[in-house]
Amino acid sequence: MSSPHLPPKVVAEIGCNHKGEIAIAKQLLKVAAESGVEVAKFQKRNNRELLTEEQYNAPHPNPMHSYGDSYGVHREFLEFDVNQHNELKEYAESLGFIYSTSVWDTTSAKEIVSLDPVLIKVPSACNNHFEMLKVLRDDYKGDVHISFGMTTKEEEEQIVSFFEENNQAKRLVVYSCTSGYPVPFEDVCMLEIVRIKEKFEDRVKEIGFSGHHLGIAIDVAAYTLGATWIERHFTLDRTWKGTDHSASLEPTGLSKLARDLKATYKALVYKKSDILSIEQVQRDKLKYRKN
Repeated sequence: MSSPHLPPKVVAEIGCNHKGEIAIAKQLLKVAAESGVEVAKFQKRNNRELLTEEQYNAPHPNPMHSYGDSYGVHREFLEFDVNQHNELKEYAESLGFIYSTSVWDTTSAKEIVSLDPVLIKVPSACNNHFEMLKVLRDDYKGDVHISFGMTTKEEEEQIVSFFEENNQAKRLVVYSCTSGYPVPFEDVCMLEIVRIKEKFEDRVKEIGFSGHHLGIAIDVAAYTLGATWIERHFTLDRTWKGTDHSASLEPTGLSKLARDLKATYKALVYKKSDILSIEQVQRDKLKYRKN
């Protein structure tokens, strides 16, 4: 008997964990592909568009993790241009899995749409950027994944309704998320998955979970609660310079996550008979018989 659940899909969020080096980005893609995940995801920003002049020129809030004299210079150091993103997309596809990226502004959205990836992600920080969402709704045909971290219930409704205006909400995958790095278990709030599923399951394509917690047990629980897309930050070394590494999985953790989710999918079935064939031998041997 097949599982009544959709198979789990894992997104390895590379983000900026490549340290601005295309060679490391490709190494991360190769390791992610070998880990058995379905998607690897980067980030794309136009920093002059996204940041105010004051934000651009301000010092990084955590100087030990900065790659520049200001936050803007730091962000530019970590940025790949659209041609490099195309190179990463082609490399991911040569490895047999899916490239994606999060877009943070309208220009970046247009650039990534031009590459026509299978899916594009909208981070929690930008899910109220309706000018950008309009590009993804009207000028792109792939799936749009949107995180609901630091988002009110009213804002969630506005986002889904915006895509419904053009009958495009069935391309949405909406994610339960708590925006923190890392997030303590009591703030993961797993039952938000159930709430979001009850509210939007019939209106969007699927439900996801974007986790910034430690370990991988929570992700299996997220899947059993109804999140068919599981997104986790991924790095080669959690001690590397950069603020996302500490809340990321290393290669062994990512492989175990993909393995455990696939095992859970196989296990989420009903018995196809009262006594399974694997049980019959034990029944014949052990089951109590009245004399």
